[in-house]
Amino acid sequence: MDKKLLLKLVAIAVMSLLLLVPLALIEDQIRQRSSRQDEVQRGIASSAAGPQTLTGPVLLIHYRERLEPEMTEDPATGRLRSIPRFAEQRFHLPAQSLRLTGEARVETRQRGIYQARLYHLDLAVAGRFVLPAHLGLDSKRTLVSAEATLLLGVSDPRGVDNDPAVNLSGTRHRFSTPKSSAVQGDALAGERLAIPLGALALDGPTTLDFDFPLQLTGTERLAIAPTGEANTIAIKSDWRHPSFGGRFLPRERVVGDDGFTARWEISHLARSFPNTLAAAKGGPSPEVLDIQFIDPVNVYLQSERAVKYGILFIALTFAGFFLSEVLRRSPIHPLQYLLVGLALAVFFLLLIALSEHLPFVAAYAIAASACIALIGSYLTAALGGRRQGFAFAAALAGLYGVLYGVLLSEDNSLLMGSVLLFLALAAIMLATRRIDWYQVGSVVAARPAQ
Repeated sequence: MDKKLLLKLVAIAVMSLLLLVPLALIEDQIRQRSSRQDEVQRGIASSAAGPQTLTGPVLLIHYRERLEPEMTEDPATGRLRSIPRFAEQRFHLPAQSLRLTGEARVETRQRGIYQARLYHLDLAVAGRFVLPAHLGLDSKRTLVSAEATLLLGVSDPRGVDNDPAVNLSGTRHRFSTPKSSAVQGDALAGERLAIPLGALALDGPTTLDFDFPLQLTGTERLAIAPTGEANTIAIKSDWRHPSFGGRFLPRERVVGDDGFTARWEISHLARSFPNTLAAAKGGPSPEVLDIQFIDPVNVYLQSERAVKYGILFIALTFAGFFLSEVLRRSPIHPLQYLLVGLALAVFFLLLIALSEHLPFVAAYAIAASACIALIGSYLTAALGGRRQGFAFAAALAGLYGVLYGVLLSEDNSLLMGSVLLFLALAAIMLATRRIDWYQVGSVVAARPAQ
């Protein structure tokens, strides 16, 4: 008696473990498809433009300073000789005020069944530089000359779609790509555009007002480094699913069915100027504000999360079968357990295959309906009645409904899964509270499987 019950339970446990194999294979297939999606996104980015990080504009000030002369003795005459010395120095000057206002239009590019999102940003950049007299250095220092270069860091210059005319205090200039590489140790050493401004006057302060339009294309992500002393940034887009990140969250934001608008106001007190310049190098934690144009429904991520609940589906279904054997005294063959378990596993394969061509909700509904109809019709014959088959089909429909709710609510998935397990355990305990388990072995083996 007890031996037969034990063997039946062992057989159910072994079949449950065996069904982990197809679930693992399906999960591996999902990972491969997800990796292929990432490869396609990188391929499209390499053909168009990658994620963009915008740094600046800033002024690069290069100046020449006369140092104390070096006194040396002339070996021929023994007289002291004065040798002039000079030092070449440079530093970056932030804009006193910086305003960026833009609108991003998102475009979906497809390659086969895979897709990536490009954004096209129309940006208006304006601000003011204030150079103090003597470059703000100690007046006792002797400056021979100084030159300025306007720099704009763009992580992928291929995405610059226009040749902007830069208005600098009434004078028009054009950006160019520096022919020489950045000096080693330069804080703004990433990809950049430059405008040489020539010599600077040192005897008094200089004010440079600037403005220019910038059309920028990128993939998936836009980051902006707030390099100004006072930064005002306003971005709007037709994309309804933005993700705001980085070191600075927007002060104001509105997200609706027609897109989003966001506004940032960042002062020099809230950011480190050297760290904002480091954003051009793509450092590990640059000081930027970040907008990601995310996919609201990542079918591969949701399918992978669904597969993780596969063993729960199988365990609950097998528990229902075992209770049916105990309560109805109708034995079910282990092979019938296995076939139903395989049908449950195939659901996840159907889900990922259909979701690549249909909206996720439609793919889920079709895959779930197909598996419920298959298992329900099979159990109608296996259990010897439509009532039993329909009852199991209804229970499965409820499980699929709960799983879909878990997938939609990622933040509450642990709570919903825990509640489901508790309710399943409570149902089993209540249904079997009057059973004499010492008699179960003979009851289960009372009749052969039909």
